[in-house]
Amino acid sequence: MGKVYYVSKNVGIGILVLAATALATIIGLSVAYNKERARGRGGPGDEGGSAAPPTTPSTPKDPWDRYRLPGALVPISYNVTLWPRLEPDARGVYVFTGRSAVVFRCVEETDLVIIHCNKLNLTRQGGQLAALRGLGATAAPATRRSWLVEKTDYLVLQLRSRLAAGASYLLQTEFTGELADDLEGFYRSEYVEDGVRKVVATSQMQATYARKTFPCFDEPAMKAVFNVTIVHSRDTVALSNGRETDSSLSVIDGSAVKVTTFEPTERMSTYLLAFIVSDFAYIQSNQSKPLIRIWAQKKAISGRQGDYALRVTGPILQFYERYYNTSYPLSKSDQVALPDFNAGAMENWGLVTYRETALLYDPVLSSTGNKERIATVISHELAHMWFGNLVTLRWWNDLWLNEGFASYVEYLGADYAEPSWSIKDHIVLYDMQKVFAVDALASSHPLTRREDEVNSPAEISEMFNTISYSKGAAVLRMLSEFLSEPVFARGLSSYLNTFAFGNTEYTDLWNHLQRAAESTPGLQLPHSVHDIMNRWTLQMGFPVVTINTTTGRVTQKHFLLDPESVVERPSQFKYTWFVPVKWMKTGVEQQQYWLLQNTDTHGPMRASGEDWVLANTNMSGYFRVNYDQGNWDRLLALLHASHQTLSVINRAQIIDDAFNLARAKIISTSLALRTTTYLSQERDYIPWESALRSLDYYILMLDRTEVYGALQAYLKKQIVPLFEYFRSITADWTKVPAGHNDQYNQINAIGMACRMGVEDCRDLTRTWFRLWMQSPAHNPIHPNLKSTVYCSAIAFGGVAEWDFAWEMYRNATLASEASRLRAAMACTKAPWLLNRYLEYSLDPTKIRKQDATSTIQYIARNVVGMPLAWNFVRARWSYIFQQYGRGSFSFSNLIPGITRRFSTEFELQELKKFREDNLHVGFGSGTLALEQAIEKTTVNMKWVTENKAEVLRWLAEEAT
Repeated sequence: MGKVYYVSKNVGIGILVLAATALATIIGLSVAYNKERARGRGGPGDEGGSAAPPTTPSTPKDPWDRYRLPGALVPISYNVTLWPRLEPDARGVYVFTGRSAVVFRCVEETDLVIIHCNKLNLTRQGGQLAALRGLGATAAPATRRSWLVEKTDYLVLQLRSRLAAGASYLLQTEFTGELADDLEGFYRSEYVEDGVRKVVATSQMQATYARKTFPCFDEPAMKAVFNVTIVHSRDTVALSNGRETDSSLSVIDGSAVKVTTFEPTERMSTYLLAFIVSDFAYIQSNQSKPLIRIWAQKKAISGRQGDYALRVTGPILQFYERYYNTSYPLSKSDQVALPDFNAGAMENWGLVTYRETALLYDPVLSSTGNKERIATVISHELAHMWFGNLVTLRWWNDLWLNEGFASYVEYLGADYAEPSWSIKDHIVLYDMQKVFAVDALASSHPLTRREDEVNSPAEISEMFNTISYSKGAAVLRMLSEFLSEPVFARGLSSYLNTFAFGNTEYTDLWNHLQRAAESTPGLQLPHSVHDIMNRWTLQMGFPVVTINTTTGRVTQKHFLLDPESVVERPSQFKYTWFVPVKWMKTGVEQQQYWLLQNTDTHGPMRASGEDWVLANTNMSGYFRVNYDQGNWDRLLALLHASHQTLSVINRAQIIDDAFNLARAKIISTSLALRTTTYLSQERDYIPWESALRSLDYYILMLDRTEVYGALQAYLKKQIVPLFEYFRSITADWTKVPAGHNDQYNQINAIGMACRMGVEDCRDLTRTWFRLWMQSPAHNPIHPNLKSTVYCSAIAFGGVAEWDFAWEMYRNATLASEASRLRAAMACTKAPWLLNRYLEYSLDPTKIRKQDATSTIQYIARNVVGMPLAWNFVRARWSYIFQQYGRGSFSFSNLIPGITRRFSTEFELQELKKFREDNLHVGFGSGTLALEQAIEKTTVNMKWVTENKAEVLRWLAEEAT
């Protein structure tokens, strides 16, 4: 792609004045909607015909057959006016109409104008699909022909002569689009308020949906200034990225409307543009700059559900201003809770959009977990206001830099807002241990992929995965640890100030961090930041570091869950990393050690007698650790004798590392199981959560086998002391534990105790739920415990409990309460109820489209529901893919979510046949996930075959 040119905002606005007269008639725009788009297509050799130009699928020969824009044209500014209709037309279709004028500069002579356009019906102007004119003294060449290319989402103008390099031009389009409920581009969201159906026009442009709203240069490096006007009904309010500058009443085509204009945006990417038309209410901060507002349905705002978000937004913004050493660059920060939204939240610059569950908190009905999610999601999105929005990736192959960074610093921002939560420790559970499981597969991929591997919209959507978010967070945290947080922040500030309003690649960040490191007295790195970090970003996976405390020998090896896997992707670094190892010896922190090769000897790591070594303290590095048997024995003895000698993170690390090392056949399964025998003494959340996640794999693999009874008996023995501990400190369940993490661990205690058959637990949950059923207006269950209690009561109840939950779900006024009930209804053991629920999942009148795929996954988590969900998805794959799978971020989780238990040859063959049978349909953003599901199933099969007998034998011995 060619160099991006731009002019200052004032100059850009001045250029747009030249186009003002051309836009004067925009308010009256009303063109017919044509869903088929057919009459707008033509091609070379056809002045205005109906056929698109032929293409060669395997080798694109023409610029319009390639997914990436040519570099000849660079946008400067847009004038965009949109008029969404919040009532259906005579055919029952919701539409929006609009006009766009984009000013662009030609940086390289060309006779083609290629701009993104998808699912828009363009009004012909002078026989062509768009009107081109020159600016200033430049005349525009006549358009010879124009056409739409469906495969690559392009509007193409072929000109009779070439555009002049250095000259600027104006391209005008008029269009109609469908305001569909597909959660993409400019779309429709609906809800019911006081029995009245309400419609919201809202948007989701990331990653490739701005082109569904207006013709645009829809790539992140194609930054421009946007001047937005929204026409809307008078009883609604319009929002966009900039602050409202004018609002006037008008009558257009007999409709009484309001015309709202907004201040020009800063120079930014198309994927950050946003528009909303609604009758939402808002609350706002007292501070004047930036103006902070929380928007939601009126009943949510009047119910004070936006108060918590408003309370934490200001402090988090202030934290980032200090952290980045850069002021928030906009005049306002609107945050909006939407009834229908596919992603969790979206960092549109100045107009951040959220699922209702990620922004709204009821102080009476919401749980501690709901509050933490709101704080961390807000922190994540506000981190993007600088890292991602102010400075933006050049292309989507570096997406991890945006999302990994925000996923790391979200913990810092949330910790500032809620310092008593110790939330920074949670990155170990929610990101590091989570992504280890994916990055240990042979089908994983590097953080930074080659540009030619990420082209189509489906390939771009596929990048929004656990690797980009969680591995990105983990390696940046590691980088911050070995540089130190002040050095990291100083380099970051330099990077942001240097590239403000521009685009970068990951190497630009390394450059600025290297300068910060070089200017720090006493900081010595074994190699440059580039050389160290490239090994973590340009090759997939991570190492297991093995320490022999008898000899001091230290080795590293690429860690794979299936050691017999063939690593198909070659690595220029031969799967060797520069590994920063923080460690302690018998409780005393030691000097950081760098492992720079596959094998080394580090004398201080020798240990004998009662001494022990623990590496990767507080899991500061992105790697697993193995030891000689003697050191393992000493660490396990320490856990039994004095487990609090080790931090909660390192207790969690020992368990998680051991279970995964055993799965990779590096240590024995019995050694992994031994790490859990001390748990009857453990009361802290992080080690327990780590253990339960590790043990969940055993449950998934064995709950359909003869081993499950013995496993259940063992886990019951381990969980009962924790259950009784919380019964005691809560005065027989009448109080709430004081600590944030203790509240989480109480949930674990009740959930696991009920699941493992502790009768007191099941009686407790049944009693609470029956009391609620008897008095639906008075729920006696504490919000923290609702998810666990609902699931348990429905699992061990019948149709009455299920139908009651469904009724409560349908009438829920708080999104997080509806979400809890939706998950809990999947816990029933009645197959007919689960099959009915599966049918509900694809009915948007019962389950919102945003929740369809996650509902199916909830059902598949249930051992009874798994085969039902699998058969359901196979039978309806074509429909599910068409309705829910095209570009959806969450869709890629569907197949892995359903197949988590797959561990037999029969299931593997079914999975492969599913792939073969649906090649003609496609898998979209789930393509890589499907391959990983096949690999995981193969790994699971081997594990069950090799370990089932050993697990049963160990459990039998432990029971005696």
